[in-house]
Amino acid sequence: MNNNYKTVHSSKITLSELMLPSHTNFSGKIHGGYILSLLDQIAFACASKYSGFYCVTASVDTVDFLNPIEVGELVTLKASVNYVGKSSMIVGIRVESENIQTGKVKHCNSSYFTMVAKDKEGINATVPALELINKDELRRYFNCLKLIALKKEHSQHETQSDFESKEDLEILKNYRVIYNILD
Repeated sequence: MNNNYKTVHSSKITLSELMLPSHTNFSGKIHGGYILSLLDQIAFACASKYSGFYCVTASVDTVDFLNPIEVGELVTLKASVNYVGKSSMIVGIRVESENIQTGKVKHCNSSYFTMVAKDKEGINATVPALELINKDELRRYFNCLKLIALKKEHSQHETQSDFESKEDLEILKNYRVIYNILD
């Protein structure tokens, strides 16, 4: 392996925590905000471990809450760097909860965070390139390329559209909305 490259494996972090009553929302399930906090923590740890630098969250690209988490379940977050740019990394995170009495495991959340490495002066730092060693890592890398392309397309649409053209307003007829802006 070239010293300028690191493997996905070198970035892997696992975090497990027992869910307590203090982590619940008003419906008695674990609060999504609490899970987001754990996601941000593990994304930081994963990106920092991989890059060797302090890392900051640039964007939370995807957070899909798939199943609720109950009090008393053991939540395990697994993170790895799936893509690297010059100073940025996309960290993929999988959240599972386990009923520790029955052993039943649920996939509860999948998330992607873009993290940026910073040097001691707070300037973007160059991170090692990524060495992919199996088809699953290759698949995840290509999925990140798609995510990046979608983000760029969305950004271009935001800057190119005035949202008041006849074509744009015609689109609204397909949705449950009425255009009644008073300027």
